[in-house]
Amino acid sequence: MRLFRFIFLLVVTLSAFTACRKEEEIIPSTRVQVTEGRVGLQTRGFFLLNEGNMGSNKATLDYLDYGSGLYMRNIYAERNPNVTKELGDVGNDLQIYRDRIYAVINMSNLVEVMDLRTAKHIQAISIPNCRYIVFRGDYAYVSSYAGTLNESGRIGYVAKIDLKELKVVATCDVGRQPEEMAILGNKLYVANSGGYDPANYDDTVSVIDLDTFTEVKKVKIAINLHRIQVDPEGRLWISSRGNYGSIPSRLYVFEPQTEQILKVLETPVSNMKLYQDKLYVYSNSFSKKSGTSTTSYPLINTSTMEVISPSFITDGTAGAIKAPYGLAINPEVGEVYLTDAKSYVVPGTLHAYGLDGRHRWSVTTGDIPAHFAFTTIALRTKD
Repeated sequence: MRLFRFIFLLVVTLSAFTACRKEEEIIPSTRVQVTEGRVGLQTRGFFLLNEGNMGSNKATLDYLDYGSGLYMRNIYAERNPNVTKELGDVGNDLQIYRDRIYAVINMSNLVEVMDLRTAKHIQAISIPNCRYIVFRGDYAYVSSYAGTLNESGRIGYVAKIDLKELKVVATCDVGRQPEEMAILGNKLYVANSGGYDPANYDDTVSVIDLDTFTEVKKVKIAINLHRIQVDPEGRLWISSRGNYGSIPSRLYVFEPQTEQILKVLETPVSNMKLYQDKLYVYSNSFSKKSGTSTTSYPLINTSTMEVISPSFITDGTAGAIKAPYGLAINPEVGEVYLTDAKSYVVPGTLHAYGLDGRHRWSVTTGDIPAHFAFTTIALRTKD
């Protein structure tokens, strides 16, 4: 969940979320034809994790099957009728590794492990206030705030999960409220935010040696870090959310070998995804002073480190999107996926665009559609 919304809207809107929600707005398990079936693709489909309204226990899982062109909503509940509270409260990340799906459920303090072919529950791994997950070899690494909002100064950590035993085998302390992570060689880079303490944000990236699983250093970048991705040239693109006021959100290009910041782009970032040497970005930049958000969709060339287009949406449809949230790219089918969380308390919408930025199709999702995971193994549609 976007952190500024977590902090600034938690107290004032949580009761309103509950009051405004109507039972008829809950998305049932349904199937909708959104495209023609496609054969011969290596990518068989994708899963979409809907975060769900905080405190309402409504994280859900959707699936698009490329072969049939069917979009299937809320498949986890359908396939796991005996799992209490279903997926849980606030889905914060979704990844596929080998033959399993891993959903990080933030407020429920767990990583849900599912079978890739059936989306059926295998195990839940307990990790407090977990955020994001990455993989290397036989291990997964999960960033954890460790503490709650009332423990704003508590050091966060990365949990190491043995994927054979599906249990946490070690932890490594990092900065406060760690967010996304990236792996380069035997190093894990962790973006620390300190987002629970706006008067004293963290401003570092922790560097963990994965062979010894120890933090070897912290590198100062900027305050309130969030996203982190590796480009084809091995550089890290790291986003800062700023302080939503006097310090704006910015994008930093970091060279791990020299530990130098190569460039600072005055581009606010809410989410970003790489495709070859192009970085697709959207920003729903929030200002505490005005109480409003400004939306943009810049496209960046990572080789030149320059913005090459003010918007990757080229057909004039961007204005219809109320609250951009999830972002993903499938180059095999030539589509960019962008979700609209709308008011955050009603079902969202998934929009598909061609790489030319023109709209192709849309479909209704669950609440706050956010995290994509592409699969080369098709989901068994009858399970």
